[in-house]
Amino acid sequence: MKKTGTTRVIVKPGEAPPKGRTDWARLKTMNEQQAMAAARSDPDAQPIDRDRLDKMRRVSRVKVLRQRLGMTQAEFAAAFHLPISTLRDWEQRRSTPDAPARALLIAIERDPEVMRRLLADKAA
Repeated sequence: MKKTGTTRVIVKPGEAPPKGRTDWARLKTMNEQQAMAAARSDPDAQPIDRDRLDKMRRVSRVKVLRQRLGMTQAEFAAAFHLPISTLRDWEQRRSTPDAPARALLIAIERDPEVMRRLLADKAA
């Protein structure tokens, strides 16, 4: 699927997300119709209708975790002893992690540095 006209914002660990230009004070003074009219007048921020929203897919939690750690698929797979093909399948939602894999992913999410150290031992 080719994506055109989209912008990807990647926030690396420890960095603050980019600041937007939304005037929140002004938005709070608007009623629903005024807010929708303002949104529709911005060509870069068109509201999404229900049909388009239903067609959108959520990003895999595994992918979000990997990106939050600032790792490529190959780095993540190597660091946590996962087959890269399995990681790709999880990220592209062709399969889902089983119970032991979910436990590993939860542990990585909670403390990635400890998990890296624990899995760095080649004897395991």
